[in-house]
Amino acid sequence: MTAKIDVKSPKPIADKADLSKAWNQVTDYFESTLQWFQLHWVEVLIGLAVAVLLYVILSAIKRFGARYVRSNDDLTGYRVILGNSNPATIMTDPEMADATYIEPITPAVVEKIIAKERPDALLPTMGGQTGLNTALALADSGALNRYGVELIGAQRSAIEMAEDRKLFREAMDRIGLENPRATIIAAPKLANGRYDIAAGVAQAVEALADIGLPAIIRPAYTLGGTGGGVAYNRDDYEGIVRAGLDASPVAQVLIDESLLGWKEYEMEVVRDRADNAIIVCSIENVDPMGVHTGDSITVAPALTLTDREYQRMRNGSIAVLREIGVETGGSNVQWAINPEDGRMVVIEMNPRVSRSSALASKATGFPIAKIAAKLAVGYTLDELDNDITKVTPASFEPSIDYVVTKIPRFAFEKFPGAKPDLTTAMKSVGEVMAIGRSFHESLQKALASMENGLTGLDDIAIEGAAEQGRPAVIAALSRQTPDRIRIIAEAMRFGLGDDDIQRVTSFDPWFLSRIREIVDAEHRVRKNGLPTDAQALRGLKMMGFTDARLATLTGRAESDIRRARAQAGIRPVFKRIDTCAAEFEAQTPYMYSTYEAPAMGDAECESRPTGARKVVILGGGPNRIGQGIEFDYCCCHACFALTDAGYETIMVNCNPETVSTDYDTSDRLYFEPLTLEHVLEILRIEQENGTLHGVIVQFGGQTPLKLAHALAAEGIPILGTTPDAIDLAEDRERFQDLLNRLDLRQPINGIASSDAQAIAIAERIGFPLVIRPSYVLGGRAMEIVRDMDHLKRYITEAVTVSGRNPVLLDSYLSGAIEVDVDALSDGETVHVAGIMEHIEEAGVHSGDSACSLPPHTLDAATIAELKRQTTAMARALRVVGLMNVQFAIKDGEIFVLEVNPRASRTVPFVAKATDSAIASIAARLMAGEPMSHFPERAPYPEGVGPEDDLPFADPLTLADPITPWFSVKEAVLPFARFPGVDTLLGPEMRSTGEVMGWDRNFPRAFLKAQLGAGVALPHDGRVFISVKDADKTDAMAQAARDLVAMGFALTATSGTADFLASQGVESTRVNKVYEGRPNIVDRLKDGEIAMVLNTTEGVQAIADSRDIRSVALYDKIPYFTTAAGSIAAVAAIRSREEGEVGVRSLQA
Repeated sequence: MTAKIDVKSPKPIADKADLSKAWNQVTDYFESTLQWFQLHWVEVLIGLAVAVLLYVILSAIKRFGARYVRSNDDLTGYRVILGNSNPATIMTDPEMADATYIEPITPAVVEKIIAKERPDALLPTMGGQTGLNTALALADSGALNRYGVELIGAQRSAIEMAEDRKLFREAMDRIGLENPRATIIAAPKLANGRYDIAAGVAQAVEALADIGLPAIIRPAYTLGGTGGGVAYNRDDYEGIVRAGLDASPVAQVLIDESLLGWKEYEMEVVRDRADNAIIVCSIENVDPMGVHTGDSITVAPALTLTDREYQRMRNGSIAVLREIGVETGGSNVQWAINPEDGRMVVIEMNPRVSRSSALASKATGFPIAKIAAKLAVGYTLDELDNDITKVTPASFEPSIDYVVTKIPRFAFEKFPGAKPDLTTAMKSVGEVMAIGRSFHESLQKALASMENGLTGLDDIAIEGAAEQGRPAVIAALSRQTPDRIRIIAEAMRFGLGDDDIQRVTSFDPWFLSRIREIVDAEHRVRKNGLPTDAQALRGLKMMGFTDARLATLTGRAESDIRRARAQAGIRPVFKRIDTCAAEFEAQTPYMYSTYEAPAMGDAECESRPTGARKVVILGGGPNRIGQGIEFDYCCCHACFALTDAGYETIMVNCNPETVSTDYDTSDRLYFEPLTLEHVLEILRIEQENGTLHGVIVQFGGQTPLKLAHALAAEGIPILGTTPDAIDLAEDRERFQDLLNRLDLRQPINGIASSDAQAIAIAERIGFPLVIRPSYVLGGRAMEIVRDMDHLKRYITEAVTVSGRNPVLLDSYLSGAIEVDVDALSDGETVHVAGIMEHIEEAGVHSGDSACSLPPHTLDAATIAELKRQTTAMARALRVVGLMNVQFAIKDGEIFVLEVNPRASRTVPFVAKATDSAIASIAARLMAGEPMSHFPERAPYPEGVGPEDDLPFADPLTLADPITPWFSVKEAVLPFARFPGVDTLLGPEMRSTGEVMGWDRNFPRAFLKAQLGAGVALPHDGRVFISVKDADKTDAMAQAARDLVAMGFALTATSGTADFLASQGVESTRVNKVYEGRPNIVDRLKDGEIAMVLNTTEGVQAIADSRDIRSVALYDKIPYFTTAAGSIAAVAAIRSREEGEVGVRSLQA
């Protein structure tokens, strides 16, 4: 197409006389102007200066004025009061708020905090569903009005409209957004205040004709979809509705039409009072609808939306916030799209920062929670700076030029009997996040981050594929399991086409095409070997293939691949997260690695290492059972303490749920997998400038410890306790030799590396015994073995877990008291920081047992001996930093169970209980400071307790572990998420969190800990007692007497009833499960039992009592499965006679 140009005729030029006249007029004007300026130049300059100054002032008022009227950038000017029951989080450190209350988050307790502190406002949108539900209850009870407290972040009406399924549907109808076809079932309330669940189920059955099957059941006001699910038949439907009504605090469920196979999306939205609203991040679920978004692999930004779909979803999300009435802060809106016809429906919204807010924050660099908090107190987005760029306001909508992949981490292996099937109820215990320039790279980096042995899209065996062929592969694809993406890749290797896989899985064809490209590249490597030309090898690395995966595909060693890559000059470059797709330069060093083809010179690396003296801290990777946020807490303290000591701190981690991966926790952050390949590349780039003082591997649990030897072999300095000393403590034979030299006792034991050895050792030791694999965390595969048949069944699995490492068989110290001791050491001087007595006896994993600091039954001589033995072991191992020792005490004898010369999961609890920042002190010791830099605190005054005001001590001082108050840690167990799993505690850890209660004595602290864990100990009613013979003790009889004295009635099985009668305690007899009807389970189901005290042993007895524990769990009846726990619970109930529990801040 040719452009037309209009050529116009020139105008005639004026004559020369006219031009001369005009020129004279111009020169006269300039001469007169110059004369005026010579006379008035001072006034002109003053005027200009005033104008500039006015401009600067007006600009400052416009941008920053409101900020300084209210407060400065850190919200100084506000007194911040924090309430949380979790000691493992960094947020409950006393330095994080003006007043920190580690108290149960219940309406009654929070009201006491409000009465004491008299705050102006309550911010409930940061504490997930727990915070939101508690705030609503306080509003409903009138507590907020009584104390003049304003709800900020989200108003009560907005919370109710978003959380109440009926109100939310009506709101969506008003703004023309479609919901799935659905009905809402609310169980009616009975006269006694309980909900009639049976009537609710009957309503749901009537509604089935309209909804049809399959149907999706979503309980109201619950976290992680608890109690919900997908019903494919009538029996499932009734069961899930009943569970959902039980789980919902208002006995309400939403029953949706099936959206199975639809595409699912989330929009993270932030809005302020001025109605500025931005989409921080769009997130797409790789798994189709039917899997809870927390259990789904997700990507950011959304990759398969058309631009029109994205704009509709964006506008709809903002409209939802406006209609619901979320005035300020972050919210999450979930959508579904039918891939067949493009029908778009809104599923739900959370009027708070949600689990995915952390992911969106880390994915974009936009700190949603921080901004939401400031918006809640009145800022607007345009008044707040973007921390990353330093030049754009927070109202600048983030944009990213990379792909983020999140993969959840599961722990089904910890729950025998639980099916590893994913549903609308969340079951994951953690997650990883990875960043790459393509989906291929991001996905494979995420898989390599999982800490379960994966190096990428590793091969996976499909059961029955060899014999049945294609039908077995189709059957595997049809199940929604944690390994589904690997099953898809395996199906491709098997020969199935993308269309066949899409029909079975409903995965979007775009994702399947990308997975196919990875599988095809693998095939070429398997066939042709490692590429010899640099371009082809770089191409594989750009697709995210790790050196370890390439080694597997080529049959070579990982070190060979690393050398070949280095010789070819193929190294990753590091890019910065900048929130704006490189439109502005990032000022914060928050980085990820990628492989880039050189264009017009070398590929650009944005790492720019400084010339500082550096310490690298390796994090713990994904949260999982046995390795949770306690280790993140330690890593954060290492960053804070070493930054204060003058080091540049460099954090490496891949977990978006952690504070250690906040861009402002360390000086430099690498969001990378914790594999040897990725860590070495980071260290290589950091060593290009400055001095690497060392690497800390002891704060991230087992994850970085596995890298210690390989890093040391590469010449990397490891700070703190040497890898060899850590190995000595883990190696059962070497450790046994050390204890013999120190004249310390272990339970009778032996070491076996074969079936025959194990059987011979068992015959020598006798049963019961505990079998323990080496180098595992969280008691993985640890078990109490009660007879030879059990041992023969088990030994193969135990040896497999440890690979070529031997296993230790210990005599099981039945009824022993277990004690945890945490200590600090600089290699010579040792300080015992905490002594914790377990409530549950030895045999229950320390992570699942409640514990008391200080010990509540041990005498001073025993405590002194525990300190002596701990000191001896710390010196012998030359520990520098933290050390944890587990002891068992039986009949006055002290036995050493194990030693961990590293940070343990008890560190945050000890720090909160003693007001001493032991992780910070440990980091400084590891960096080379002596213990003498940290003075011992003066002894506590005689007779003081929690009610007495004590000056808040310097956290960097050494505290006496025998405090004048009691702190109790209680485990939080996720059994409700795993139907069919027995709740009996054992040597393998299964808790996913913890709470803390503290008060003037042990029973009251235990009472608070139970409250924090969601266990409401009864005030009256009937208590069921059934205990094994070994637990029929004077202490148990006294507990029964106490219950009767407090007005409780007792029900007992025949053997226990006889025992109680012999002790002068009356009880009503009830049948065991196998003794006929009506039995104890019937009494439980009829609501006659207020609390269960049931201890048991032996395979048959455990099986017989399983139904008791199951009904107690699902009917929310408090139950205790150990004698010590039962006795402590009775003491806690009795402590109510001392008056209502009080609240006290850590700083008071």
